[in-house]
Amino acid sequence: MDQANTDTGPTAPTGPATHTGPTTRSVPASEAGPASDIGSAGALYPFLTNAPVDVDAVFEQVRHSIETKAHEIRELRVEVHRRDGDNLLRCAEAMAERFARGGRLLAFGNGGSSTDAQEIASQFLHPDAGGTALPALGLTSDIAVVTALCNDVGFDVIFARQLGAFGGPNDIAVGISTSGNSANLLAGFEEAKSRGMLTVGIAGYEGGKMSESDSIDHLFVVPSPSVHRIQEAQTTLYHALWELTQSALSRDRDGAAPQGTPASMRE
Repeated sequence: MDQANTDTGPTAPTGPATHTGPTTRSVPASEAGPASDIGSAGALYPFLTNAPVDVDAVFEQVRHSIETKAHEIRELRVEVHRRDGDNLLRCAEAMAERFARGGRLLAFGNGGSSTDAQEIASQFLHPDAGGTALPALGLTSDIAVVTALCNDVGFDVIFARQLGAFGGPNDIAVGISTSGNSANLLAGFEEAKSRGMLTVGIAGYEGGKMSESDSIDHLFVVPSPSVHRIQEAQTTLYHALWELTQSALSRDRDGAAPQGTPASMRE
């Protein structure tokens, strides 16, 4: 199942990033508790143990961790743009065409990707200032429907059944996954494709089974072994897709020249 976007690793102490006193200190037992209570967490939170702590070293680890992650996600966004920039433009044009015909966007995913799917729907429904509100639905938003399908039929059909009930030939199905292997997403794409919907997949790693599916019209793969970096880049990707779709709709109305992919995907 897709995971939430939570990083582990060295964690800075709460409060301002300045300190006074000696750089090496011990935390009183009354504050930290017995060392046995800390257990393996001492490796992640060394400042909570009774052992002497080199505060400067902890802050240096945190600084290095933040800089490394920022560099990784920047390079990953650039790589996604290099691989899929043209496909993003084509997909946005196709989405704009469906919206212009009165279509809706139906987004779906599991776990952390479910939250992303709901954000996608919310972004289209409630755009930033200057954007056009477009009809969209997150298929995990109605927990009564989701639990009814899980209980009465099975988890693998929770998206396919909803797409079958709500989807039509002018609509857009957007499924998001970190692994690309979720059986209920694959079933959802098959159902959506059978109903003539435009299908858009967003996956991670090497695309998983989604990369083998004939039911996905536009597939975007974030090539990273890290769930955290995948989900960060996927967020940038679907926000760029929203921006490009808005641009395509505006251009169709005003006759403006085509726009390139947003700077967030190129830099």
